[in-house]
Amino acid sequence: MEWRDKVALVTGASSGIGLAVAREVVRRGGRVALVARTEATLAGVVTELGAERAAAFPLDVRDSAALAELPGRVLAHFGKLDVVVNNAGANHRGEFLERTPAELDAILTTNLLAPVLLTRAALPHLGRGGAIVNVASLAGKVPVPHEAAYCASKAGLRAFSRALDMELHDRGVRVSLVNPGPVDTGFLGDILNVPDLVFSQPMSTAEQVADAVMEVIDSGAMEIDVPATSGKLATLGYLSPRFFAVLRPLLAKRGAKKKEAFLARRKTP
Repeated sequence: MEWRDKVALVTGASSGIGLAVAREVVRRGGRVALVARTEATLAGVVTELGAERAAAFPLDVRDSAALAELPGRVLAHFGKLDVVVNNAGANHRGEFLERTPAELDAILTTNLLAPVLLTRAALPHLGRGGAIVNVASLAGKVPVPHEAAYCASKAGLRAFSRALDMELHDRGVRVSLVNPGPVDTGFLGDILNVPDLVFSQPMSTAEQVADAVMEVIDSGAMEIDVPATSGKLATLGYLSPRFFAVLRPLLAKRGAKKKEAFLARRKTP
């Protein structure tokens, strides 16, 4: 994609992967509509990227009415819309029976329903060559205990994306996926609550995931796993659950050691 003056709408754009994507869009000459809940944080990002290239649209993606209006607001500001990156995410780790209905609702609404609704609202405004990128997770391929609702939301997002990409083929709009493993951002939350299995895989940076987002847009690829080696392992686990059931304890053991080392590095001045 030739990015000069293209307009991308990015959710979860105030930090982490979303911010890295926004920076890359602007670096390539594009313009970006920044979506996140905290207006003050978004204002700081606009200052960093430049008001001529970035605009803030503070909202909670769980607000379906606000999502329905969002693409129109972006068009009113920038005059066009070329790319949508559904990146905003939520997770509440721990045993399923310890999760409240409100927490489960937040996970499923943020990770699955919101991308579906925003995609529906944006599609009429995307012309041929437009792109939608959904940031899912390797957890959408291989379920992780103590993250049942999160895994379900990402598996659903993956299925939605693949089905819609086929549906929109003749329209000339691509729907792609980026599936990260663990990413070193604030989204990890309390490291002690992160399952050991998650830490068995290499830790990526937000910038590496953002590069994958830009790659699927530029190349038209259906799906990219980050890192690729973890994606192959996840695919193997997806295709052979019995094999992965045998492998899981070994991975969790390795992950426990890597998590301990990660915590030690964070404590080091």
